[in-house]
Amino acid sequence: MNRERPPAVVAVVLAAALTAVHGLADTLWHGVDARGTALAFGVLVAVGELLRRPGAEEREPAPLGTAAALAYALSGPGAPQVVAVVVAGGLAGAAPALARGHGPAAVDAARRLLTTAFAAVCCEPLRGLPPGPWHPAYLVMVLGLTALCDAVLAAAVARARTGWPYAPLLRDGLRALAGVGSAVCATGVVMALGVTVAGVWALPVCAVPLLLTQLSARRYAAVRTTYRQTMASLARATEIAGHTPHGHARRVAALSRAVGRDLGLSEPELTVLEYAALMHDIGQLSLVDPVRGGATAELPPAEQRRIARLGGAVVRQTGVPDAVADVVERQAEPYRDQPLPARIVRAVNAYDDLTGAPGGGGLRALERLRLGAARDYSPQVVESLARVLARGGLSPGPPG
Repeated sequence: MNRERPPAVVAVVLAAALTAVHGLADTLWHGVDARGTALAFGVLVAVGELLRRPGAEEREPAPLGTAAALAYALSGPGAPQVVAVVVAGGLAGAAPALARGHGPAAVDAARRLLTTAFAAVCCEPLRGLPPGPWHPAYLVMVLGLTALCDAVLAAAVARARTGWPYAPLLRDGLRALAGVGSAVCATGVVMALGVTVAGVWALPVCAVPLLLTQLSARRYAAVRTTYRQTMASLARATEIAGHTPHGHARRVAALSRAVGRDLGLSEPELTVLEYAALMHDIGQLSLVDPVRGGATAELPPAEQRRIARLGGAVVRQTGVPDAVADVVERQAEPYRDQPLPARIVRAVNAYDDLTGAPGGGGLRALERLRLGAARDYSPQVVESLARVLARGGLSPGPPG
């Protein structure tokens, strides 16, 4: 579905476009200083873009290209030339993917360019000065500010696109800096200092560790994707057995994750919530006679708790974290005794059950949840669910 871009996203893309035009025009007018160094960094940025895996479930941040761009900014050739080289290298590296229709998102590329330009502007005072003992410390300080700028900008863009709370988005962005982000920053400093001492031949030597890190991160992302697909396949066992409607587990998982994000859960907590929502009905496989329509929300509380306990026992045998099984087991308890993820699964599962019931619908189901708030469902979760549905549009019922 096509939607208009939020003003904040348009502003970021427009600012990056103006920055790119200015950098290219200034560089064309004044010429390129140290052409060999500029070419070497441009090639490295292009290689980083080429190594990006397009079409992945989780976009890779092209750490090699990002580190090269930051290193060139730290080397102090001037902000316009840095922007020009990074734009040229990025376009050259992304050209094959763009030709296949799998290039990086415009707003993500814009954010990376603005972050690089910020670092280059911060390094303007170093131009023409000989390296001193304070030089590495200044570069580290600049990279810290640049990383903070990127996290703030990324959270603002995500907030504009999704409407999710800003603070959790910023917290997740800052937490991500401890992973590949720290390797990118460290490599950027080492590259900049290495080129100053040993010339452009230091670039391939410095790039090898980060390249290996990128390949390891890609393998880890592939493992996580396979794991999530395995969980989704296992969750479909209840659909295949005729215990739940088609797509029920997938809908509950997607909506639960959106509600969890709206309530400020961190990324690890959202992963636990998603897995628990996928597996929340697995206990129905123990039933001799399937519940009509799989609507466990209509069962007596004691039966709901029995099914939840059986489901938790099954989940524990799959090797997933205990936190997932705990949410599955506690989804049918009184909501005041539940952790927040279990409250979310309970309310979202009931919503999906009610929309599929005869005479049901999105508005009617939400009204019934609100009537049951403070007794059966957490009012906080119900109102969050209403906000999420309002942003996405109230559906008359689950898809067939």
